[in-house]
Amino acid sequence: MTAEPSTYPGHRFPAAIISYSVWLYHVFSLSLRDVELMLAERGVTVTRESVRQWCIKFGAGFARKLRRRRPKPGDTWHLDEVYLRINGALHYLWRAVDQNGVVLDILVQDRRNAAAAKRFFKRLLAGLRFKPKRIVTDGLRSYGAAKREILPEVRHRTS
Repeated sequence: MTAEPSTYPGHRFPAAIISYSVWLYHVFSLSLRDVELMLAERGVTVTRESVRQWCIKFGAGFARKLRRRRPKPGDTWHLDEVYLRINGALHYLWRAVDQNGVVLDILVQDRRNAAAAKRFFKRLLAGLRFKPKRIVTDGLRSYGAAKREILPEVRHRTS
């Protein structure tokens, strides 16, 4: 009988326990002590220091896998910006959401002009590598200027 190759060679705990503890820590923002207690409830005795080491060693790999699994965004994107104050200064939060409600990207900038809209469009397209068929925005004219330059073939509707 041959043993399966371990996902985490050199570790005495099974891959399922290591994966579960790293997942708990990162997805639910639990403390190391909370993860230790949750595993203890399931009958697994592990120290929080072990969980910490696993999170340091395997956390980045988990993040890469989750990003790869990200589904393709929808064909219609809704773009909006809202103002907010950070330390008393006025800033704008630019946000893109697809028709399913999945947040595609956010960006905080201190301007709300055409250059800021172009920067947001470029960042959005670079991160997704996918162009929509239609974008829906509010009445801000900066979106139209940025769309004409960066996404001329995409239909634009204002709500």
